[in-house]
Amino acid sequence: MKKTSGFGLWLASMVVLVLGVLCWQFAAQQEWVSPVFFPAPSRSLESLWEQFGNAEFWLAFRETLSRMVLGFVSAAVVGVLLGAMIGLSPRLRVYIEPTLELIRPLPASAMIPVFVLLIGLNDRMIVTTIAFSSLWPVLLNTVHGFKTIEPRLLEVSRILRLSRLEMIWKVALPSALPDIFAGLRLALTVSLILAVVAEMLAGTVGLGQNITLAARAFRSADLYAGIIVLGAIGYFSNILLERVEQHLLRWRAP
Repeated sequence: MKKTSGFGLWLASMVVLVLGVLCWQFAAQQEWVSPVFFPAPSRSLESLWEQFGNAEFWLAFRETLSRMVLGFVSAAVVGVLLGAMIGLSPRLRVYIEPTLELIRPLPASAMIPVFVLLIGLNDRMIVTTIAFSSLWPVLLNTVHGFKTIEPRLLEVSRILRLSRLEMIWKVALPSALPDIFAGLRLALTVSLILAVVAEMLAGTVGLGQNITLAARAFRSADLYAGIIVLGAIGYFSNILLERVEQHLLRWRAP
């Protein structure tokens, strides 16, 4: 069976996207739903273009993106380091894993009032919420990656008399990277979601606040324009993470 080229897959995905936009445009023109609530994509894109010339939009964009990145990076660093410690230590896993499983199912949004009480309605609260919520996918996937290392690889490292640090760097970490990146991709999505939700609840400057204000004023075109921007942020940040993953895992067979 002939393998589809990368360009072919990209072209097919673009066709699907264009068809989706055309269906959206057709449904809006037919006014199956009131234009007050469901504007055509042409109106939303026109609104987005106007916002590009507005300094307030770029301020909100910068604030949301910076909070998302800071929370994600904090969760990634802590999650990988702590996950490696737990994953490489069977005794530590016995003590800590039950607590992790107890905390993990907590809804991220339910923790926002807790952080508001502890920290207040400010940027630190939003970043802390993002970091806390994004931590668990990274942490749990890292633990899984390190504790499921192929035993033969560990045996080879012992035969080669690698030090503990060399074993972690040359054997354990490369073996765990696929699981780590799976957790990072989940955490990236969570960080964007929580950035917007926290901004909506806290009423601080950001894309989340812009969307809330647009909804309250029935400016549906502005609302959908904000959603398009959030989709673009998620899409391009995921592509960036994929490129990093492909570079670090280039040794794997395709």
